[in-house]
Amino acid sequence: MTPAEGSAGVPTCYRHPGRETYIRCQRCEKPICPDCMRDAAVGFQCPSCIAQGKKDTRSGRTPYGGARPANPGVVSRTLIAVNLAVWVLIISTGGATSTWVERLALTPRVCSAGDHPGSYYPRAVTEAQCALTPDGHWGGVAGGDVWQLLTSMFAHVEIWHIGFNMIALWVLGPQLELVLGRLRFIGLYLLSGLVGSAVVYWLSTPDTPTLGASGALFGLMGALIVLALKVKADVRPLLGWVGLNFALTFLGRGFISWQGHLGGFLGGVVLAAVLAYAPRERRTTWQAAGFGAVALLVVLAVVARTATLN
Repeated sequence: MTPAEGSAGVPTCYRHPGRETYIRCQRCEKPICPDCMRDAAVGFQCPSCIAQGKKDTRSGRTPYGGARPANPGVVSRTLIAVNLAVWVLIISTGGATSTWVERLALTPRVCSAGDHPGSYYPRAVTEAQCALTPDGHWGGVAGGDVWQLLTSMFAHVEIWHIGFNMIALWVLGPQLELVLGRLRFIGLYLLSGLVGSAVVYWLSTPDTPTLGASGALFGLMGALIVLALKVKADVRPLLGWVGLNFALTFLGRGFISWQGHLGGFLGGVVLAAVLAYAPRERRTTWQAAGFGAVALLVVLAVVARTATLN
């Protein structure tokens, strides 16, 4: 029999062991009696967690250890500005035919003609045929253009594509910045996007270019679900929204990268779990180790895929 459980197996208040209760603190999940229940933003918390929350607020820390931003949304607006700047560059240099599309989009492996990134040959071209082509060489990530794993997250062509993505970032970004802090938020965004890029690299057709911020944004969606579940909030509206986005991804899988969406979402779920469930003692160390492990898996996946393509 533990201190928080009575003789009949009924939970008892951890502060008042003689009182049976079925209410738990939303933060530490310990059983608490009515005298220990304190109103919180979601449900009830125990006096110890309320005191810790006040301490975190006074120290300017978020619930997950990050510095509380004085102006939440700065990172999100910066990301939006970068995406818009890249879009203007692409549109002003030819749109879908711009050489910047080939430079920035993620293409696993393709035969490219020297200094003309737009002059791509079919995937059926053999190594020997590519070598015989004037200035021909293998390009794409497997050919050494590894920056495409990152730059593809900031490249768009169609106005509807960047429009939908930036609206989603405008809505989701500031919320996560507020609860995570700027450093953890940007780490979540970029690493979720890189997980999506790694899945695209493995599962997409080798000569098909992929671009857009959707993988990172699906990572933010996955993170919101995990954080909402952590505080036992009602996730049904969020699940409905995510489900709708996955349904649209499935219906448009002929021209939408389901690989990037799925990879980004799974990356966001894992990374948010690392942030939310890291032990309070040495929390930052645990979180950094978790993010480092995910980054290492991305590197190993890219190296392994490159070996299969070359």
